[in-house]
Amino acid sequence: MGNAIVRKMVDEDIDNILKIEEQCFATPWTRDAFDHELHDNPYALYYVIEIEGTIIGYCGLWLIIDEAHVTNIAILPSYRGKRLGNALFKAVLTHARQLGAIQLSLEVRVSNVVAQKMYRRFGLVPGGIRKNYYTDNHEDALVMWVKL
Repeated sequence: MGNAIVRKMVDEDIDNILKIEEQCFATPWTRDAFDHELHDNPYALYYVIEIEGTIIGYCGLWLIIDEAHVTNIAILPSYRGKRLGNALFKAVLTHARQLGAIQLSLEVRVSNVVAQKMYRRFGLVPGGIRKNYYTDNHEDALVMWVKL
């Protein structure tokens, strides 16, 4: 796999991000949602991962005082299994630490064992269950935490 670059998301990335959303999620976010995150949410930081100029994934982070929360992370299905999600998540965690975060949390589908395994490699541990969290099928979310 060519050299992967992680950088901050910009407006010009949104069309590509929407394509990733369509391929990765049953209830994809809208353009308005990303516009809001990039321009109106002072706590939001969004990153993309690209290979040879092609955006293949992204990750959203909210940083409120010293707590970071991953809002979403996605890698195009055709690029999964190549440790690119790992590279993206590592870069986002590093940036959160640099910005003063002392802990990080996220929600993950209870059925998404692959993602849970990746998060555990970064030290995240289960902290609870959010019942019926996902609107598409009412699946529970596992809340995971880590001290940074």
